[in-house]
Amino acid sequence: MTTSPESSGGATQSHKPACPTAEMGRWPASWEQEMQSTVNYLWHTDDLLGQGATASVYKARNKKSGELVAVKVFNTASYLRPREVQVREFEVLRKLNHQNIIKLFAVEEMGGSRQKVLVMEYCASGSLMSVLEGPENAFGLPEDEFLVVLRCVVAGMNHLRENGIVHRDIKPGNIMRLVGEEGQSIYKLTDFGAARELDDDEKFVSVYGTEEYLHPDMYERAVLRKPQQKAFGVAVDLWSIGVTLYHAATGSLPFVPFGGPRRNKEIMYRITTEKPAGAIAGTQRLENGPLEWSYTLPVTCQLSMGLQSQLVPILANILEVEQAKCWGFDQFFAETSDILQRVVVHVFSLPQAVVHHVYIHAHNTIAIFLEAVYKQTNVAPQHQEYLFEGHLCVLEPSLSAQHIAHTTASSPLTLFSMVSETPKGLAFRDPALDIPKFVPKVDLQADYNTAKGVLGAGYQALRLAQALLAGQELMLRGLHWFVFSNMAGVTEIQELKRAAELRSKLRTVSEAGLAEVLSRCSRNITETKMTLSNLSSELMKNRDQVHEDRSIQQIQCCLDKMYLIYKQFKKSRMRPGLGYNEEQIHKLDKVNFSHLAKRLLQVFQEERVQKYQASLVTHGKRMRVVHETRNHLRLVGCSVAACNTEAQGAQESLSKILDWLSHQLLQDRTKGAQASPPPTAPYPSPALKDLVLHMQELCKEMKVLASDLQDNNRVIEGLSRVPSAPDI
Repeated sequence: MTTSPESSGGATQSHKPACPTAEMGRWPASWEQEMQSTVNYLWHTDDLLGQGATASVYKARNKKSGELVAVKVFNTASYLRPREVQVREFEVLRKLNHQNIIKLFAVEEMGGSRQKVLVMEYCASGSLMSVLEGPENAFGLPEDEFLVVLRCVVAGMNHLRENGIVHRDIKPGNIMRLVGEEGQSIYKLTDFGAARELDDDEKFVSVYGTEEYLHPDMYERAVLRKPQQKAFGVAVDLWSIGVTLYHAATGSLPFVPFGGPRRNKEIMYRITTEKPAGAIAGTQRLENGPLEWSYTLPVTCQLSMGLQSQLVPILANILEVEQAKCWGFDQFFAETSDILQRVVVHVFSLPQAVVHHVYIHAHNTIAIFLEAVYKQTNVAPQHQEYLFEGHLCVLEPSLSAQHIAHTTASSPLTLFSMVSETPKGLAFRDPALDIPKFVPKVDLQADYNTAKGVLGAGYQALRLAQALLAGQELMLRGLHWFVFSNMAGVTEIQELKRAAELRSKLRTVSEAGLAEVLSRCSRNITETKMTLSNLSSELMKNRDQVHEDRSIQQIQCCLDKMYLIYKQFKKSRMRPGLGYNEEQIHKLDKVNFSHLAKRLLQVFQEERVQKYQASLVTHGKRMRVVHETRNHLRLVGCSVAACNTEAQGAQESLSKILDWLSHQLLQDRTKGAQASPPPTAPYPSPALKDLVLHMQELCKEMKVLASDLQDNNRVIEGLSRVPSAPDI
């Protein structure tokens, strides 16, 4: 097995500054011996970017323009390979031209040795491996960055397959990162030393790759040295992609024996070959202990459940050792493209107090979106109500999902359920459980590793603290909006007092019963309005407290100080040892680092976790109040509906009486005859003309009342006219 260079397109910036005399065309004598060049390019051997079994990669400059490039210089061992193998990488790179494949600029030769040199695109931001090795990514990449990696790797691999090329050494170290003009990440596949042309139905028998990312069949022969005559196909790249994507999503390898992948290779092979269908990871936690299987990504992963539900089936089907069960590239490209073509809708569920990422296609209907929300929140579509930025958001199921407002994590759709439940809040693992301890003695490598692990847990605590604080803010803001919408409904219900006044003028038999109903409704309205007003005041006060919270700044301050010590440990580990004074400083740094970590965790637990848990309890109580209030409003709505029906009946009776009186008045004018009195007149013996005018006025008032009652009924039952809630 050959181990390819960690990167062939460049990794980090040079650790050694350029010599100031270089611009004058002179180099110090000690440097001249370390300088190497081709006709057009020049580099120093200290500027090493990566090294493998057959080549080294350096940062170089164009002699004329000064342009930075990466040069891959082949060593003596590379020339012991068959010539066909030697020239394969040149030929492969010349055939490829894609933004997610490292570019080949030229093939040159070094001076008298005539060693071949590949001149390639330089990526100053290092490899995906260097990104994952940063403490801030100890638990995997953020969701947005992971999607960039997925998009770039899929696009690059698709270009390889279109050109009939199998890479055979996919891993984070062979995926370079370039920062675009707008600050966006661009990832590029590199190191094609093991690549060769291979159609989908062709096989090969030679073994290449890096063992943690190697297909089990290749691992068996290359690492365990077991004789077997298996031939391998293009699917070996899919296995390596699966391990790489898992690593990018979680910060860890999926298959880990006790002590690490390279400590017990037999167990490593067992984990990959005995993995049950659907499992995406396997771990041995104890020496000689049982194997434990995982079918989901760990809770420490930064990917949302919405994305995880799309990604996990892909990982399960490409991390499949049996070729007959493993997906081919066509299905892999189809399923990953399906993810990448989706848009995300951010939904904050008030019942759960959790932000959800709902991935849907823009051409889907809103009905599909509502079902997707149901799968993540367990709130049935018929029970879902939405507000966006304080406005009622009516989602018509038959419309396209394109009609849904553009959301972000800080500005999501707010979901309210008509069914009450106890909020569970954000699920997370306590970062304190992942903090290693320093060994008592001075061990530069061990101290560096421990500091890196502690710092990684610290960054995880910072992210969780930010998420918990944002969750509190969304709870308060969302509830305020729904309280305000209920108060708007209450205000309109107060119009019922007009009905009581008008009905009193009619002096009907039902006056006492109706007046009692309306009086009871008025009392309920007053009590409800007071409850909502008090709740609104509480929410405003709590939101001010959240805005004044300084726990995030305190955690960040601890992290900044810890990072400086970590950088010193990282630098010291490269040295063979420390002098007495330096060692004493190193010991003090370990003590200070531990104190800072303890303070960070204290702030996280006491200022964030405890306050968040208390806010969840309070949120649950307030949600119950809101549900009770809405139920009261619905009962009042039923009463309003009954009043509306009776008012309409009264209006019809008035109209009939008015018609009769008008007819009688007309007869008086034309015939001068005395009309017989109506059988049951509501008003005794005023002049007939005055009575008609009075009845006409009363009839008009009844028409207005009926209209108002219909409007109020609609407001109460559906709360369909909710004005924008003011910011608090």
